[in-house]
Amino acid sequence: MNAEQVIADLHGRWVFGWERDEGDAPFDFRRTFGEFYDFSSPDVRLYDDFDPEQRVATTAAGYGSIWEPGFRRMVCAHHAVDDGPHVIAGHDLAASTLTFVARITMPDGATDIRTTTSLVWRATPDGWRIVREHNSTKVLSAGALDGMPPIDQRGPHRRSAQA
Repeated sequence: MNAEQVIADLHGRWVFGWERDEGDAPFDFRRTFGEFYDFSSPDVRLYDDFDPEQRVATTAAGYGSIWEPGFRRMVCAHHAVDDGPHVIAGHDLAASTLTFVARITMPDGATDIRTTTSLVWRATPDGWRIVREHNSTKVLSAGALDGMPPIDQRGPHRRSAQA
């Protein structure tokens, strides 16, 4: 498998690492994403505008601390890939872009979103790891994803073929 295929597979699996179902074990960022992020790099920069505080994390552990509280309160989160991943890869660095939709359900209600995620991956002795992340999210109108598997059902779903 070439680097583009490896990164495409990793980015697709990364999306579904964020899946949650009612009754799941408490969300543990490092346990879930240890194979994806570079937890030892001093030059990690990770950003997601869905974070109400719009923080830029400079470590993978710091990024996890942004998301763990909300994901632990979450009832469920179901995702579907809408476009991508689109990958370019060199010897040591690769970039991938993917768009997904998701329904995030908290105890007080659900929010439908569409997110474009761009990841930069670095080749390490342990495999490709994320060192840069930028996610841009648009909150959709209530119920915009009604009837779209897996938004209303359990399990990952792809709306388009992999690049």
